[in-house]
Amino acid sequence: MSFLNLPKLPDSSSNSESNSTLLALDIGSSFVKCILAQPVDPNKSNKPIKFKKTLPSGKLQILGFAKTPQSPGNMSGGGITNIPAVVDACEKVLTELESKTGERAKSAVVGISGELVKSKTSTIRYRRDTPNKPITEPELRELLDKIERRNLDKLKTEVSLETDNPDAKLSLINSSVVSISIDGYRINNPVGFKGAEVLIEYYTAFAPSVAVSAIEKVCAELELDLLTVVVEPFAICRACLGDDTDADFSAILVDVGASSTGVAVVDSGDICGTKMFNIGGLSFTRQIAESLGVTPKKAELIKLHLDDDSKLSDALIAKATAAVDRSLFVWQAGIEMALDEFKNLEPLPPDLFLSGGSSQLLPLAENLALSSWYESLPFAKRPLIHVLDPLALPDFIFPGGTEKLDASFVVALGLLRVAVDTLLASPDKSGLRAKLSKLLSH
Repeated sequence: MSFLNLPKLPDSSSNSESNSTLLALDIGSSFVKCILAQPVDPNKSNKPIKFKKTLPSGKLQILGFAKTPQSPGNMSGGGITNIPAVVDACEKVLTELESKTGERAKSAVVGISGELVKSKTSTIRYRRDTPNKPITEPELRELLDKIERRNLDKLKTEVSLETDNPDAKLSLINSSVVSISIDGYRINNPVGFKGAEVLIEYYTAFAPSVAVSAIEKVCAELELDLLTVVVEPFAICRACLGDDTDADFSAILVDVGASSTGVAVVDSGDICGTKMFNIGGLSFTRQIAESLGVTPKKAELIKLHLDDDSKLSDALIAKATAAVDRSLFVWQAGIEMALDEFKNLEPLPPDLFLSGGSSQLLPLAENLALSSWYESLPFAKRPLIHVLDPLALPDFIFPGGTEKLDASFVVALGLLRVAVDTLLASPDKSGLRAKLSKLLSH
């Protein structure tokens, strides 16, 4: 398993106390969520670490978390549409977090979602002209750059067609080497190996440049140093894999947000790819509101209590469930279409984990667990359905009182893990050797 983030890094010359903390900021359509954490050194009885020029890997101690509602017009399709309003919501939640922890972080990592966030896993087969010479770092970098350019061109065309904008611009957000082999022999790091044919599977994720610039503007207004922007399903993968880069973890991860759903596939610790589509919890809320003739606020309360007959009458539950089922059919089709992109992976992982603020909507897990949706996909058997428990994620130290840290905070926990990846990559932004070392580390 390998990760590549080539982000803007904070000023390493600063030795302020705030530089020993990391902030994960998950700007969602319904809520802004944040978590403050501090890396600890596992070799020194979990002693907190200050960020200087190097950062040992290890566990992350959660210092505090908070969330606040967003106004409906602040976001659209997972992207920011009202920067001042989003800044106000973020300032509110950061103030609450500061009151809980007594600290205000300067370094932040922010998630990005939405249907226009595109990813692609490509395989390139490269015949070397000099098979008897060892592979060099520049040679490998040239191959990876070639894949990134090819994926960018293909995804830019896709976004241009979807938005009817031929000038659509995309920014590279996340990259990950899925696998590398030389002459059929799978290896971790090809540098120094000889061989005639190199086969690389490489994951890249891109987002609209305008969406990334909006996040940068929000962080600037909040006086936060933006470490990196992360595709949210990618962040969830990192949350599940933790600090063990040799983790033998395989699963399908489905994050159900308010306005979009992200799907990621992890196979034996390798992130095979991510997909997103614009159906989330608000789609179910709107369907209930329209069917029952109630306000969106009332519909949301009904949705949250569908499994509680002490709060709702049987008749109301039946009507609301029927309304949810209409959106559920479309949502489930989105899951199938996303997983259809991974047909080359046979069989698909046997476990599917739900996360996100809408993941605990009872009909979602029930339908996936009982219906025949999976039969057209390359599963060996019916997948097991779980709701991801954030407190069970590896390499986090949770303080007391984290029982309120529900599945909606999984993205933020993953953002923290990517923040550490980013800081470990290199304090030297231009160091190719450091970047490749991080990219190919196992």
